[in-house]
Amino acid sequence: MQNGTILLVEDSPDDEALILRALHKANVTNKIDIVRDGAEALDYIFGTGAYEGRGVTHPTVTLLDLKLPKVDGLEVLKRLREDARTKQHPVVMLTSSNEQEDMIRSYSLGVNSYVRKPIEFGQFTQTVAELGLYWLLLNQVPAHMR
Repeated sequence: MQNGTILLVEDSPDDEALILRALHKANVTNKIDIVRDGAEALDYIFGTGAYEGRGVTHPTVTLLDLKLPKVDGLEVLKRLREDARTKQHPVVMLTSSNEQEDMIRSYSLGVNSYVRKPIEFGQFTQTVAELGLYWLLLNQVPAHMR
């Protein structure tokens, strides 16, 4: 696969393990950086806090949970879209929320895709694998976003 990095923003250790296992099973060998709350995600992307001095980071795709501690996924998405440096950054909302309002707000804020985490393990694994393959192999991005 490409050399791109996946940013996984997930506070559930169980979901994190399942996502990593699914990506591995799909032979996704890309670097996967993991942050566990919305504030850390913003620091990671914008090079602030513990990531001070690193500059703005452009992962190939961010898999963003909706319900996060400190700063929720919708606020993270909003801040990414407000900043010219990250407004085109691919973001997939990967959530267990089935609330129409969450989906509507996500798309209103500019999410690229909204995927509900399936409850059943086999379906969850397949969904994550397909997400990884699509965003890493099929999706095309301009050179300045690589």
